[in-house]
Amino acid sequence: MDLELLQERARIMRDIRRFFDERNYLETDTPVLAPNLIPESCLEAFETTYTPPAPTKMRKKQSYFLTPSPEIWMKRLIAGHRVDLYQIGKCFRNGESVGRLHSPEFTMLEYYTMDAGYEDSLDITESLFAAILPQAVRKSLSPPFLRLTVEDAFREFAGFSLFTAVEKDRLKMEARALGLDPPAHMGTAALYDLIFVHAVEPKLPRDKPVALMDYPAFTPCLAKKSADGLTAERWELYVRGIEIANCYSEETDPEKVRVFFEKEAAVKAEHALTPHAVDMDYWKVFSPRQEAYPRCSGVAMGVDRLIMSITGRSNIDSVLPFPMRWL
Repeated sequence: MDLELLQERARIMRDIRRFFDERNYLETDTPVLAPNLIPESCLEAFETTYTPPAPTKMRKKQSYFLTPSPEIWMKRLIAGHRVDLYQIGKCFRNGESVGRLHSPEFTMLEYYTMDAGYEDSLDITESLFAAILPQAVRKSLSPPFLRLTVEDAFREFAGFSLFTAVEKDRLKMEARALGLDPPAHMGTAALYDLIFVHAVEPKLPRDKPVALMDYPAFTPCLAKKSADGLTAERWELYVRGIEIANCYSEETDPEKVRVFFEKEAAVKAEHALTPHAVDMDYWKVFSPRQEAYPRCSGVAMGVDRLIMSITGRSNIDSVLPFPMRWL
């Protein structure tokens, strides 16, 4: 990584902090090591071990996990203090390729806004872009972003209505019509992913940032469901065809959080490459004794991919000071 790019990376990080500091967000600094994680069947974890200096029956070795996101800690802070938060820090995801868009260790920007929904977070993200973009890329990356629902994206790029296909149980037929060959046992969520990755995502516009909105409710996540029950209040942001951010109107119902943890923990226990501990009482964070958990919305943004987009680079290694493949 040359000095000029190191300086631009530092400039972007400073401008991100300035943006949130000026809006009175509290910068947090949460642990990277966690004794347990939020169970997400799509993510794999890194495990490590704490060894006390003089192990005894009372002071045993203990497993810890490198956090794939600061979410597990930041939501505890929200429960206790009810303030807007942001954090820039290292996150870790195992079981992924080391390639053009992936690094097992990466930098994440995560921000939570109180009394806000996913559309509010998209407005904030547009303002963030306007504040940090250099003049050279303002024409191609400046807001407003193109806002496109997942349903409309399927209609335009895959050639069919996602929700009609799901309702009539013909998603597998649509996949085959697109030249894909799904296994007979593949379920709805997996079929959706297969079609999205091969037929929709590659065709998203690249000349302007695209906010892909209103994801199907059958995809597991901790986002609030829309009133119609078909979609979740969620968007993902694509810049130059690369997914760089994910946002929810956060689910704050303790019972729904508990059910999510139970279902995802069961999947993780059966299929995870690296099984990890899960705090099955975490749902109680959303059930405080005095006040309900606040309505809020959170965004997780890959800073390295953001820097790629701003600097026009095509490989994540080019914006990392020490790429993993070089170590």
